Amino acid sequence: MFYEFITVHREQIIAKTRERVSTRAWPPASTVELENGVPLFLTQLSETLRLEFTSAPFSPTAIGTSATRHGGELLLLGFTVSQVVHDYGDNCQAVTELADELNVPITASEFQILNRCLDTAIAEAVTEHARVTAASVLTDEMERVGRLMHEVRNNLNTSLFAFDVLKRGTVGVSGSTAAVLGRSLIAMRSFVDSTLTEIRTAASHHRAAVVSILPFLNDVVIAARLHADYSGLTLIIEPIDPELSANIDPQLLESALMNLLTNAFKYTREGGSVTLRARAQDGKLLIEVQDECGGILPTEGDPFEPFGDRRGKDRTGLGLGLSIARKAVRAQKGDVTVRNIPGKGCVFTIEVPLMIAAPVPPSAVIS
Repeated sequence: MFYEFITVHREQIIAKTRERVSTRAWPPASTVELENGVPLFLTQLSETLRLEFTSAPFSPTAIGTSATRHGGELLLLGFTVSQVVHDYGDNCQAVTELADELNVPITASEFQILNRCLDTAIAEAVTEHARVTAASVLTDEMERVGRLMHEVRNNLNTSLFAFDVLKRGTVGVSGSTAAVLGRSLIAMRSFVDSTLTEIRTAASHHRAAVVSILPFLNDVVIAARLHADYSGLTLIIEPIDPELSANIDPQLLESALMNLLTNAFKYTREGGSVTLRARAQDGKLLIEVQDECGGILPTEGDPFEPFGDRRGKDRTGLGLGLSIARKAVRAQKGDVTVRNIPGKGCVFTIEVPLMIAAPVPPSAVIS
């Protein structure tokens, strides 16, 4: 029986999974993840397989209930939603790889159960992770708008991961992961509609906090890397000092950075690359986005003007992206500048005051 194989070779599977998790390029692994996060899905899977072939099969909702609890626990331990998704996938792949290495056959029914467990676990864990994150946001009047936007981001991240799982063919399009994608998109549309109405009537407001830049950029990279993949581009993240931090409004800074990255992906030629880097210089935090757009022609004017066009005549205009990015950063006593590299591209730089914060564990480093 397949469940006997998992039970007998449990330690080998865990070791193989930990090796996969610790050496993957992204998302970064943490010590807590390796010690506590990896074994749980294996336990869930083994028990599901064992009871599936008894006279009283395992409840089809049991692994989902456990995964829901798992998603909440991992959030409290500081896990990102990307780590939750990838941990389940790495664990499942380690099981199938070891079975292949040891010539242990997996029947069609067992493989179907394996995929169903993976689908359910990912869907429930990610959904709970997003729910707990949203529930932790304060709810006074001005922060209510922030909460709505926070939930939009959570639903967007959930949608992106669900779509990524479906795109890779890990699970079927009619399973729980696809349902999560649908619910997230519907919720996101509702949040956007209501929030845009409130933003138009609300006074300008932002709230600064000491933000560690490495975890902040990890969250931004979640969406940015997928965007690059779907655009046929390579996103390069240069090594970042884990001690970098700044006193900023994270939502405003994320909005500005995503606008810069989105424009970089839009105008970089297919097959090219976009580079993200962050460094300290003269008491400032510099976050740079370098594209391969071909450069700015001298006749193209100020790239930060609304509806401006900094590209050649065969390119569409930039619209409001750069203008919004600069306004968001200037609201935090910073600025956005551009350096032209004729014939190659542009480097857009966000500059905000630098602060020194507690070090981030090396395991969180983006690679």
